Amino acid sequence: MNRDGLADFLRIRRAHVTPAGVGLPAGDRRRTPGLRRQEVAQLAGMSIDYYIRLEQGRGPHPSRQILNALARALMLSQDERIHLFHLAGQAVEAPQIREDVPESLLHLISFLEEVPAYVLDARYDIRAWNPLASALMGGLESVTDENRNVIRWVFMSPDIAEHLDDEEKSRFARSSVADLRAAMGCYPDDRKLQALVAELLALSPHFAELWSRYEVEVRREQRKQVTHPAVGTIDAICQVMSVPDRDDLRLVLYTTEPGSPSHQALRDLRQLTLSS
Repeated sequence: MNRDGLADFLRIRRAHVTPAGVGLPAGDRRRTPGLRRQEVAQLAGMSIDYYIRLEQGRGPHPSRQILNALARALMLSQDERIHLFHLAGQAVEAPQIREDVPESLLHLISFLEEVPAYVLDARYDIRAWNPLASALMGGLESVTDENRNVIRWVFMSPDIAEHLDDEEKSRFARSSVADLRAAMGCYPDDRKLQALVAELLALSPHFAELWSRYEVEVRREQRKQVTHPAVGTIDAICQVMSVPDRDDLRLVLYTTEPGSPSHQALRDLRQLTLSS
């Protein structure tokens, strides 16, 4: 472990992160740029004394959990994260897309009775969902695990050309491919992800064209329009939320404007699921 090198690296990186960049108020009495020590400790979920010892080159060997927390708090790039691990004397392992979904997340989506909610992994496989999401998406229970993939649904659809002519749907397709490209950078050793990309490159010229643009973008909030045979068209905001401590998972919520026809349509759909 290179204690002095680790201490210098932490101090330098802390100075390069702005409070606004991590969602903290800037305040009026900052003497130096960047974050304060106590702010880094708070963001990383550790004691201020422990973090001070690390910056002073006298702390204990930090665990992988501590290093990952510091990497997130200091907004380190992949190369910077690798360097951090090397300074701490820890072997760097490529992150993996895990197969489990935290039980707390399963409980959360089950409590969201009036909001379609599902859990998406970095491969765009739907890993868990609540009843309203299943009803909105045509019955997820009837789809096999290997075919419950959102990007495969889009680009293997016989209507893909028409899909890409629609502005909103085309934006979703482009952003999803860019997001998948970002996932390939984060999980370079994931064989299932590699197989998915190879399959789509071979079978979908539309996917191949978008993939060749080499756009990289993490998917975020977007408007979507869903037409359901029982309740009609629903205009929703598709909110994509990060899952704490699980970079390979996202929570996806479909929300509608309160009191709108789309809001009522979702309520009607929920009643149909309860009565069926």
